[in-house]
Amino acid sequence: MSTQIPAQSQAAPLRPRPSVGRTLRNYVALTKPRVMELLLVVTVPAMILAQGGLPNLWLVLATLVGGAMSAGSAGAFNCYIDRDMDRKMKRTENRPLVTGEVSDRSALVFSWVLGVLSVVWLLLTTTWLAAVLSAAAIFFYVVVYTLLLKRHSEQNIIWGGIAGCFPVIIGWAAVTGDLGWPAWVFFLIIFLWTPAHYWPLSMRYRDDYAAAGVPMLGVVRGRATVGLQIILYTWATVVSSLLLLPVASMGWTYTIVALASGAYFIAEAHRLYGSAIRGREGQPMRVFHGSITYLSLLSLAIAIDPLLPF
Repeated sequence: MSTQIPAQSQAAPLRPRPSVGRTLRNYVALTKPRVMELLLVVTVPAMILAQGGLPNLWLVLATLVGGAMSAGSAGAFNCYIDRDMDRKMKRTENRPLVTGEVSDRSALVFSWVLGVLSVVWLLLTTTWLAAVLSAAAIFFYVVVYTLLLKRHSEQNIIWGGIAGCFPVIIGWAAVTGDLGWPAWVFFLIIFLWTPAHYWPLSMRYRDDYAAAGVPMLGVVRGRATVGLQIILYTWATVVSSLLLLPVASMGWTYTIVALASGAYFIAEAHRLYGSAIRGREGQPMRVFHGSITYLSLLSLAIAIDPLLPF
């Protein structure tokens, strides 16, 4: 006599549907909120510098909302395109597309919707130039960095990092409708800062990037070479920050902060290089976090200085 297995026991167990809160957190994770926060940190100082004081608060809020959507769209596109590599790296193994909590199709639709909304929102609430720059930022990060450079060149962070400079000129354009020299100097600071900020991370996660086949400088070059490059870009960043003194007529507050925080940043870079030439790993994440502290202090000084009478 044959025994029939109940239909229920033959079916694969169904994955429980995630809660609304969990779903929202997954979509927020696609936008890379930590990167977004860092980008928004430089937007408000650029707007204050452009205004020469406090801009209209509604304009600031509108620009931040549009900038957040723009950065979030770029981050989500990046997660979608790099999902194959993310599955190979411990650092990214919990991203929603890796765990399957967000489908590939849903992530792609989300990326497009967020990107279009950011451009339309900035066009309606700020200036046409800010909207165009938002679209350009998404294009540069997704196409130039993620698709063309990241997997094929050790220079990926240098030129791909340009995308991270756009929030400065978006903020400036939202206030003035054009682009002045101080905006381009601020752009240059972030352009030079990006490799010095990111290469220590590539040193720390060298094995992850190697496993995923990403030719980050920390993978294809030795510690001493990477450490020297970090020093060179750190010095260039600090020197370029001093260009704001004559170009934007910055005062003593900015001068003191730029010099003090710059000295700290340079010292940390030299400390890492010193470890590298002695054959030790050193503390690359200390330089990584120190670079964030440096940019945050510098941005704060840029925001405060125009508001002070000296």
